[in-house]
Amino acid sequence: MAKNSESGHSKNVANFNFLIAFVLGYGELYKPSKSSIAPAALQTVSANATSSIKAVNDFFSANSIAISARRVGFKPFSKLITRVINALASTDTSNEVDDQARTIVHKLQGTRATPKKTEEEKHLLEDEGKTVTEISSSQQSFDNLLANFDKLIRLLAGVSLYTPNEPELTVAGLTDHYNELKILNDKVVATFTQLSNARIARNEILYGETTGMTDLAFDVKLYIKSLFGSSSPQYKQVGGLKINPIKA
Repeated sequence: MAKNSESGHSKNVANFNFLIAFVLGYGELYKPSKSSIAPAALQTVSANATSSIKAVNDFFSANSIAISARRVGFKPFSKLITRVINALASTDTSNEVDDQARTIVHKLQGTRATPKKTEEEKHLLEDEGKTVTEISSSQQSFDNLLANFDKLIRLLAGVSLYTPNEPELTVAGLTDHYNELKILNDKVVATFTQLSNARIARNEILYGETTGMTDLAFDVKLYIKSLFGSSSPQYKQVGGLKINPIKA
């Protein structure tokens, strides 16, 4: 993704608005037979483009907030799991049960020197113009964490000897914590989906074939060129306005 991708979309809309301003300045002289490049049609596209960029920005903010909330929610997770396995180990459970629990805990607490970023976090960094380069490694995803946490809770629920006095370590307490974390994760997934869909809609409005700003601007310039001539000051006004598709 280009470093200035998001600002690039806004720059394209700004240039499209400049083009419209010049078109309006030609008054009655500008009367194309193609309805899609009539002044009113161009203004509608501009308004839709501006709205689509705002929608992306709004969902981007919502997704950023959701990711931050999830990060905060999961921060004490590893310490909690350590307390759980210690509480289990302090009972008279069998070695088999302890080993099963430790296997799940190992998956829950698997770490790397630098935590691998989720796809949502990568997109946020790329939108800020930061390059994301990571070496492939055994990784945790929040979905996997939740799945393994659920497995641990189910295992503990079947162990009659696991009866800690601390409310947060009980099966009921752990289940409540699981539900809270799942809500945080689901919020990230939901806002990222909205953001992704908003980007698709924006790109279609700005760069869709025939109806997008890029193709419309080309047709407008072509008409102005035919109307006033390629060496005319009018064509020189609009010829340099760039509205290029951006992959973002």
